[in-house]
Amino acid sequence: MSNSATSRPPAPPTVWPARGRCEGPAAVDAVRRHLQRLKAEGVLQDHLVPKDADSAREPVFEARWLAPGDVTVRARLALSPPRGSGLRQVREWVLMAEAEQPWDPRWPSPAAMFWPQPPDAGWDREAVTGLRLGDVNSLPEDDKELRRVLKHAVRDPWIVHVVVHEAMTPDERGRLPLVRLLPESLRHRVVEHRAAPHRFRAVNWVLDDFGTRVPRGGAVVLPGSPAAPGYDANAFSVRSVFLDGSEPTELLDAITRFAALPRPLPPGADEALTALREDWHLMTLEEELAHARKLAAMYAEALEAMTKSRDLYREAAERAHEALAAYREAEAKGALPARKPGRMSMGLPLQQLARGFGRLKDTALSLRPGAGADGTSRTGTAPLTDDGSGTDSGTGSGTGSGDAAGPPVWPTRPRTGD
Repeated sequence: MSNSATSRPPAPPTVWPARGRCEGPAAVDAVRRHLQRLKAEGVLQDHLVPKDADSAREPVFEARWLAPGDVTVRARLALSPPRGSGLRQVREWVLMAEAEQPWDPRWPSPAAMFWPQPPDAGWDREAVTGLRLGDVNSLPEDDKELRRVLKHAVRDPWIVHVVVHEAMTPDERGRLPLVRLLPESLRHRVVEHRAAPHRFRAVNWVLDDFGTRVPRGGAVVLPGSPAAPGYDANAFSVRSVFLDGSEPTELLDAITRFAALPRPLPPGADEALTALREDWHLMTLEEELAHARKLAAMYAEALEAMTKSRDLYREAAERAHEALAAYREAEAKGALPARKPGRMSMGLPLQQLARGFGRLKDTALSLRPGAGADGTSRTGTAPLTDDGSGTDSGTGSGTGSGDAAGPPVWPTRPRTGD
């Protein structure tokens, strides 16, 4: 499948996809307890762990709630099998949510419906680099590690990556994350990178390879791969960002506009959306009734198609039997013309072989020494006839000749004594 933005349709505006990494051995229990607490508080309508999912290998959780305006939201969280052991155990997670209306970033974050929110929860990590979502992440001092982080950030289609250059070392207020001021459902999909004042050249040395730059003392939203149609680095860069605790209105607007661009679903998100729509188990009574009616309609259509196919087959068989009976009756009465014996499939090759042998015979006779054009000998001795006699074409005496129709006349010796 091609990675170009034009080869795949844009993601539906009703979905909210996210991917991350959770660290620690208690991820499954933490999600289960958090879902139970939110249901008891009335935040969630219901939640469920599907029975056909292997919770020990790949846990799956489903939840449903109402967004502002009584908009139903359905969400599905899938955790990958764990890597490592003990406190170093790591799981990747994919969260797909879909609403009945286009997604509003001001709605509650689906991640907050599944994961507990304390800072030490361990779930709010970017899947590849492990950087914190919605928090400040200082870019590495090592050039090789810097290139690795920025290269992934530029190409990441799941997360919105923002690079902020610090014109001078910020104070305590300036060290607070800027993305904390974003709406919650957008904040959990953004990684904020901070470049120290002396790393300005090194950062742009990497970003120049991807056609974008961060202004000195400013910020830029990285394009992702494939870049969304309509992305322009100048339109999503901010020349000045003041790290004094004030609200960076221009930067927040750039991030919001970038998140609203129509982009295709990231790789793997299409499978998650299909599972959300087709493998959904958490249904209300009305949904179960509608689902049963839909299945009944599908079975009725299939049965009707099978019945029509059976009737057509039966009609065709009856017509074939009628035609066969009429043919046999006509054949018994002698009304059909006599059938010519079919030519054997080997007839034509045998005929060609016989003609080949005939041509070979004529050629051999024409190549005999002293042979004429018709293959006969031109020597003085005539060939023998069928009765053992011959004709003399060289000295023929009497009335005989090579072309005479009568028998040959041989010379006689005169008898002595007469």
